[in-house]
Amino acid sequence: MTEYEAIIGLETHIQLNTATKIFCGCKADSWFDPPNTNICPVCTGLPGILPVLNREVVEKAVILAAAMHAEIRQTSFFDRKNYFYPDLPKGYQISQYDQSLARGGYLDLPVPTPDHQTYIRHVSIWKLHMEEDAGKTKNENGRRLIDFNRCGVPLVEMVTGPDLRTADEAAQYLTRLRQLLRWLGISEADMEKGHLRCDANVSIRPAGATHLNPKTEIKNVNSIEAVRDAIQKEVERQIREVEAGRRIEAWTLEWDEDAGVLRKMRSKETEADYRYFREPDLLPVFVDDEWKKAILADLPELPLERKARFIRQYGLPEYDADILTSERRLSDYYEGAVKAYGGDPKRVSNWMMNDVLRMINERGTNAGELNLLPAYLAEIIRLVDANTINISTGKSLLVKVEETHRAPGKIVQDEGLARVSDDAAIRGVAGEVIVENPKEVASYRSGKVTLMGWFVGQVMRKMRGKADPNLARAILEELLK
Repeated sequence: MTEYEAIIGLETHIQLNTATKIFCGCKADSWFDPPNTNICPVCTGLPGILPVLNREVVEKAVILAAAMHAEIRQTSFFDRKNYFYPDLPKGYQISQYDQSLARGGYLDLPVPTPDHQTYIRHVSIWKLHMEEDAGKTKNENGRRLIDFNRCGVPLVEMVTGPDLRTADEAAQYLTRLRQLLRWLGISEADMEKGHLRCDANVSIRPAGATHLNPKTEIKNVNSIEAVRDAIQKEVERQIREVEAGRRIEAWTLEWDEDAGVLRKMRSKETEADYRYFREPDLLPVFVDDEWKKAILADLPELPLERKARFIRQYGLPEYDADILTSERRLSDYYEGAVKAYGGDPKRVSNWMMNDVLRMINERGTNAGELNLLPAYLAEIIRLVDANTINISTGKSLLVKVEETHRAPGKIVQDEGLARVSDDAAIRGVAGEVIVENPKEVASYRSGKVTLMGWFVGQVMRKMRGKADPNLARAILEELLK
């Protein structure tokens, strides 16, 4: 059998998290609102209305374009994309065609392999433009219902080149894109709520070939795992078709996630079908150098760049750096704690990975909302380092700081949590343990030296974990002689 490779390109529609829609003042995010309650004459396409461009949409689109290394055009235009769907009230969609906001761009995608290695897949960006969303339809009790709430919601459509080769690479691209959108603060990127939607273009060819064959488009995929599954199923189907001597037709396919199958929807449209022309009711978008500079003044260090810096600057393992840069607020928290601590950055990473992340997950919050400030985490680590408290007390102190909003040092002082290093105090308790446990003393003195850990544990229990364990061990060894 011939060996084949998949050729995959992804079209993503990204809902920007603006307060209002792209061309009117209606609320943009209406996921939880009743149908047809966030609409007006503009977004429902009533006669005689005029759209007015939302400035914030342009600014967020410029931020994304810069993060994708795209060229930002000074002048771009809106166009009418003509097609008829029941949920498109104007009979056309306001989009951008040949003179869009941005041109080119790329994302260098790190892809993990089963043997824990990583390779880089260079994914080019063919299109990046602003547009309005359509409404949505659903079937209920034999009727087709239309909700116009989503009409006019601001989108950025981004189309990759045919650069991805496996379903796993496609899933990794969406994972990194979702991370980037949240990192930049321009989209919630929740696929289940339609903030990030993906269509996949899929074709196959013999391995090593350079030509492109007819492709199919997979639509209506609402999770990263579903994208992976749908692409894999379509690649397998195309291989079976070609091996049977049949041609691949350029169809648009619908993914039925419940059944795990692809179904034909219609023949695939071409750009000529949409009869693009300039939108006459909107002026050109002009992003001059001064405005672009103001927009990009606060563009943050990007996730992959920060991950590389954490490895280089702080000496973190790649695994730690990857997790600590998975979310921007977590990354900022770690760096703030490192600066406040002033010691080994890996020590801060260990506390973050083992304890702070657990707290975040259990409480369903994020690092930016913790009462346990980065400086407080650093203070707790320093208290443990100085033997003022033991590790167990330090871990419980994390929770107490989070619940009370009080500084760690103040809690240690008020609750008497500091470790006891007083020789006389520990000696007195150690003597009590020896008197109360003659059987264990006899066993130890007859050669069962492993009981020393048990004796130390008894002293620690009596002193509520506050005793210096090293000093307790030394005193017990002396007394037991």
